[in-house]
Amino acid sequence: MPNGRLSLGLLAAAAYAVLSHWLMVHAANQPWAIAALFGPLLLAALGFALRQRNGPLLAGLGFALLGLYGIVARGGVGDVNRLYVLQHAGIHFALFVSFAASLRPGRLSLIGGVAQRVHGGLSPEMRVYTGKVTRLWAGYFLAMTLASLCVYALAPWSVWSLLANLITPALIAALFAGEHLLRYRLHPEFERATLAAAVRAYSQKPVNGDAARR
Repeated sequence: MPNGRLSLGLLAAAAYAVLSHWLMVHAANQPWAIAALFGPLLLAALGFALRQRNGPLLAGLGFALLGLYGIVARGGVGDVNRLYVLQHAGIHFALFVSFAASLRPGRLSLIGGVAQRVHGGLSPEMRVYTGKVTRLWAGYFLAMTLASLCVYALAPWSVWSLLANLITPALIAALFAGEHLLRYRLHPEFERATLAAAVRAYSQKPVNGDAARR
Protein backbone atom coordinates (compact mmCIF):
# COMPACT_ATOMS: atom_id res chain seq x y z
CA MET A 1 0.00 0.00 0.00
CA PRO A 2 1.81 3.16 -1.17
CA ASN A 3 1.98 6.06 1.25
CA GLY A 4 -0.19 8.17 -1.07
CA ARG A 5 -3.03 5.65 -0.95
CA LEU A 6 -2.69 5.39 2.81
CA SER A 7 -2.89 9.18 3.17
CA LEU A 8 -5.98 9.31 0.96
CA GLY A 9 -7.54 6.56 3.04
CA LEU A 10 -6.88 8.47 6.26
CA LEU A 11 -8.35 11.67 4.77
CA ALA A 12 -11.42 9.75 3.61
CA ALA A 13 -11.82 8.24 7.09
CA ALA A 14 -11.60 11.70 8.68
CA ALA A 15 -14.19 13.10 6.28
CA TYR A 16 -16.48 10.16 6.97
CA ALA A 17 -16.13 10.73 10.73
CA VAL A 18 -17.23 14.36 10.37
CA LEU A 19 -20.13 13.34 8.10
CA SER A 20 -21.17 10.63 10.58
CA HIS A 21 -21.31 13.15 13.42
CA TRP A 22 -23.49 15.49 11.33
CA LEU A 23 -25.84 12.66 10.33
CA MET A 24 -26.21 11.39 13.90
CA VAL A 25 -27.06 14.84 15.19
CA HIS A 26 -29.35 16.00 12.36
CA ALA A 27 -30.76 12.91 10.63
CA ALA A 28 -30.21 9.94 12.94
CA ASN A 29 -33.65 8.37 12.32
CA GLN A 30 -33.68 8.71 8.53
CA PRO A 31 -33.43 5.34 6.74
CA TRP A 32 -30.88 6.67 4.23
CA ALA A 33 -28.74 8.00 7.09
CA ILE A 34 -28.82 4.62 8.84
CA ALA A 35 -27.66 2.98 5.60
CA ALA A 36 -24.88 5.56 5.16
CA LEU A 37 -23.66 5.12 8.74
CA PHE A 38 -23.76 1.33 9.00
CA GLY A 39 -23.31 0.21 5.38
CA PRO A 40 -19.64 1.17 4.77
CA LEU A 41 -18.52 -0.31 8.09
CA LEU A 42 -20.29 -3.62 7.46
CA LEU A 43 -19.00 -3.82 3.88
CA ALA A 44 -15.43 -3.12 5.03
CA ALA A 45 -15.73 -5.81 7.70
CA LEU A 46 -17.17 -8.19 5.09
CA GLY A 47 -14.16 -7.60 2.82
CA PHE A 48 -11.80 -8.31 5.73
CA ALA A 49 -13.69 -11.51 6.59
CA LEU A 50 -13.49 -12.66 2.96
CA ARG A 51 -9.72 -12.13 2.90
CA GLN A 52 -9.40 -14.01 6.18
CA ARG A 53 -11.79 -16.77 5.03
CA ASN A 54 -13.50 -16.50 8.41
CA GLY A 55 -16.75 -18.44 8.10
CA PRO A 56 -18.40 -17.47 11.41
CA LEU A 57 -17.59 -13.79 10.87
CA LEU A 58 -18.94 -13.94 7.32
CA ALA A 59 -22.18 -15.50 8.56
CA GLY A 60 -22.57 -12.89 11.30
CA LEU A 61 -21.93 -10.02 8.90
CA GLY A 62 -24.37 -11.51 6.42
CA PHE A 63 -27.12 -11.47 9.07
CA ALA A 64 -26.12 -7.93 10.05
CA LEU A 65 -26.45 -6.74 6.43
CA LEU A 66 -29.85 -8.42 6.15
CA GLY A 67 -30.89 -6.72 9.38
CA LEU A 68 -29.70 -3.35 8.06
CA TYR A 69 -31.69 -3.90 4.86
CA GLY A 70 -34.78 -4.74 6.92
CA ILE A 71 -34.40 -1.59 9.03
CA VAL A 72 -34.04 0.64 5.97
CA ALA A 73 -36.92 -1.10 4.17
CA ARG A 74 -39.20 -0.57 7.18
CA GLY A 75 -38.36 3.12 7.23
CA GLY A 76 -36.07 3.12 10.28
CA VAL A 77 -36.49 2.13 13.91
CA GLY A 78 -38.08 3.79 16.91
CA ASP A 79 -35.04 4.73 19.01
CA VAL A 80 -32.19 4.43 16.54
CA ASN A 81 -29.77 6.07 18.97
CA ARG A 82 -29.55 2.85 20.96
CA LEU A 83 -28.57 1.05 17.76
CA TYR A 84 -25.66 3.44 17.22
CA VAL A 85 -24.53 3.08 20.83
CA LEU A 86 -24.73 -0.70 20.58
CA GLN A 87 -22.59 -0.59 17.44
CA HIS A 88 -19.92 1.66 18.97
CA ALA A 89 -19.75 -0.03 22.38
CA GLY A 90 -20.13 -3.51 20.90
CA ILE A 91 -17.25 -3.09 18.44
CA HIS A 92 -14.95 -1.78 21.16
CA PHE A 93 -15.90 -4.57 23.55
CA ALA A 94 -15.30 -7.18 20.83
CA LEU A 95 -11.87 -5.66 20.18
CA PHE A 96 -11.14 -5.72 23.92
CA VAL A 97 -11.99 -9.42 24.08
CA SER A 98 -9.87 -10.17 20.98
CA PHE A 99 -6.82 -8.33 22.30
CA ALA A 100 -7.19 -9.61 25.87
CA ALA A 101 -7.69 -13.22 24.75
CA SER A 102 -4.35 -13.16 22.94
CA LEU A 103 -2.57 -12.36 26.22
CA ARG A 104 -3.10 -15.81 27.69
CA PRO A 105 0.13 -17.53 28.86
CA GLY A 106 1.94 -19.41 26.14
CA ARG A 107 0.35 -17.46 23.29
CA LEU A 108 1.74 -14.73 21.08
CA SER A 109 -0.09 -11.45 21.66
CA LEU A 110 -2.24 -10.06 18.87
CA ILE A 111 0.16 -7.21 18.14
CA GLY A 112 3.04 -9.65 18.46
CA GLY A 113 1.47 -11.68 15.66
CA VAL A 114 1.26 -8.60 13.45
CA ALA A 115 4.88 -7.70 14.24
CA GLN A 116 5.98 -11.24 13.44
CA ARG A 117 4.38 -11.01 9.99
CA VAL A 118 6.04 -7.63 9.37
CA HIS A 119 9.54 -8.57 10.52
CA GLY A 120 9.56 -12.32 9.83
CA GLY A 121 10.37 -13.12 13.47
CA LEU A 122 10.51 -11.64 16.97
CA SER A 123 13.34 -11.25 19.44
CA PRO A 124 12.51 -11.94 23.13
CA GLU A 125 12.55 -8.16 23.78
CA MET A 126 10.09 -7.52 20.93
CA ARG A 127 7.83 -10.30 22.19
CA VAL A 128 7.67 -8.69 25.65
CA TYR A 129 7.17 -5.21 24.23
CA THR A 130 4.36 -6.22 21.86
CA GLY A 131 2.64 -7.94 24.77
CA LYS A 132 2.68 -4.66 26.71
CA VAL A 133 1.32 -2.75 23.71
CA THR A 134 -1.45 -5.33 23.33
CA ARG A 135 -2.38 -4.76 26.99
CA LEU A 136 -2.44 -1.00 26.36
CA TRP A 137 -4.84 -1.37 23.44
CA ALA A 138 -7.02 -3.84 25.35
CA GLY A 139 -7.29 -1.31 28.19
CA TYR A 140 -8.18 1.44 25.74
CA PHE A 141 -10.94 -0.62 24.10
CA LEU A 142 -12.45 -1.51 27.48
CA ALA A 143 -12.27 2.12 28.65
CA MET A 144 -13.95 3.32 25.46
CA THR A 145 -16.70 0.72 25.84
CA LEU A 146 -17.50 2.02 29.34
CA ALA A 147 -17.14 5.66 28.27
CA SER A 148 -19.56 5.14 25.38
CA LEU A 149 -22.25 3.70 27.64
CA CYS A 150 -21.73 6.29 30.39
CA VAL A 151 -21.79 9.29 28.05
CA TYR A 152 -24.95 7.97 26.38
CA ALA A 153 -26.64 7.57 29.77
CA LEU A 154 -25.54 10.87 31.30
CA ALA A 155 -24.93 13.41 28.50
CA PRO A 156 -26.86 14.85 25.55
CA TRP A 157 -26.91 12.87 22.31
CA SER A 158 -24.71 15.42 20.52
CA VAL A 159 -21.96 14.82 23.11
CA TRP A 160 -22.12 11.05 22.57
CA SER A 161 -21.95 11.56 18.79
CA LEU A 162 -18.89 13.77 19.27
CA LEU A 163 -17.25 11.03 21.34
CA ALA A 164 -18.07 8.27 18.85
CA ASN A 165 -17.31 10.02 15.58
CA LEU A 166 -14.55 12.53 16.31
CA ILE A 167 -12.92 11.84 19.68
CA THR A 168 -12.65 8.07 19.14
CA PRO A 169 -10.64 8.23 15.87
CA ALA A 170 -8.55 11.09 17.27
CA LEU A 171 -7.63 8.98 20.32
CA ILE A 172 -6.79 5.99 18.13
CA ALA A 173 -4.52 8.15 15.94
CA ALA A 174 -2.87 9.62 19.06
CA LEU A 175 -2.24 6.13 20.48
CA PHE A 176 -0.75 4.94 17.19
CA ALA A 177 1.53 7.97 16.88
CA GLY A 178 2.51 8.01 20.56
CA GLU A 179 3.37 4.31 20.62
CA HIS A 180 5.38 4.65 17.40
CA LEU A 181 7.49 7.47 18.85
CA LEU A 182 7.89 5.79 22.24
CA ARG A 183 8.87 2.46 20.70
CA TYR A 184 11.92 3.83 18.94
CA ARG A 185 12.87 5.99 21.91
CA LEU A 186 12.82 3.03 24.31
CA HIS A 187 14.04 0.44 21.80
CA PRO A 188 16.11 2.07 19.04
CA GLU A 189 17.46 -1.38 18.20
CA PHE A 190 14.06 -2.53 16.88
CA GLU A 191 13.80 -2.80 13.12
CA ARG A 192 11.80 0.09 11.64
CA ALA A 193 8.42 -0.66 10.05
CA THR A 194 5.99 1.64 8.27
CA LEU A 195 2.32 1.97 9.13
CA ALA A 196 1.48 0.70 5.64
CA ALA A 197 3.44 -2.49 6.31
CA ALA A 198 1.58 -3.00 9.59
CA VAL A 199 -1.79 -2.52 7.85
CA ARG A 200 -0.84 -5.07 5.19
CA ALA A 201 0.30 -7.53 7.87
CA TYR A 202 -2.90 -7.14 9.89
CA SER A 203 -5.04 -7.79 6.81
CA GLN A 204 -3.23 -11.04 6.06
CA LYS A 205 -4.41 -14.41 7.33
CA PRO A 206 -3.31 -14.86 10.97
CA VAL A 207 -0.42 -17.12 11.76
CA ASN A 208 -1.46 -20.59 12.90
CA GLY A 209 -1.52 -21.62 16.52
CA ASP A 210 1.77 -23.53 16.41
CA ALA A 211 3.63 -20.57 14.94
CA ALA A 212 2.08 -18.22 17.44
CA ARG A 213 3.40 -20.26 20.36
CA ARG A 214 7.02 -20.35 19.17
